[in-house]
Amino acid sequence: MSVWFDPQMTWHADRSGKRGHRETFFDGAIQTCLTLKFLFGLPFRQTVGLVASRIEMAGLDWPVLDYSTLCRR
Repeated sequence: MSVWFDPQMTWHADRSGKRGHRETFFDGAIQTCLTLKFLFGLPFRQTVGLVASRIEMAGLDWPVLDYSTLCRR
């Protein structure tokens, strides 16, 4: 199985215009992480580590989702 990240993918969410804490990550980024979690049968914290290592291997400077972002979804 090959996993790659498109450098032109939208990783950050746009401002919603609503009050309160704004979304930090695009839904596609969260969906990607949750898909990898279920494919490999990983807990949330190991999924964060997997995604962080893949982003680093791809040479991208994207921030990594944290544990609390994933487990709230």
